Amino acid sequence: MFKVTPNPPHTNPVPYDASLDLDPKKLKEAADRALNFYLNPGATKTQIPPRSPCSTFIVNPAADDETLLVQACESLASATEMASEIADTMDGPQRRKMLVLQQVIRLGELAVNRVLDNHKPG
Repeated sequence: MFKVTPNPPHTNPVPYDASLDLDPKKLKEAADRALNFYLNPGATKTQIPPRSPCSTFIVNPAADDETLLVQACESLASATEMASEIADTMDGPQRRKMLVLQQVIRLGELAVNRVLDNHKPG
């Protein structure tokens, strides 16, 4: 049977270089220098500051329930109108999906309105 790949070529062995003699003490010193350089284990650890939430879109904690309900109702009314306008530019199944989304938003708006109507400032 024919062998496709030949045997490794016969080469002379790598000559031993006495200058490359690996001394365990020198290896340990080199490893310690590398670890100190990259990891710096002796440095003082800095405390990671606690995470503070992003305040870009924060709801005022002092806002009363009625104000929040009015804002939610206005946002839902705007979303209903946007969904309706987008649905007018669509055809077929995509239009039906957008009209269903509009209906879901409208139901949320009705629920918020009912809570707002039943809300007793207090």
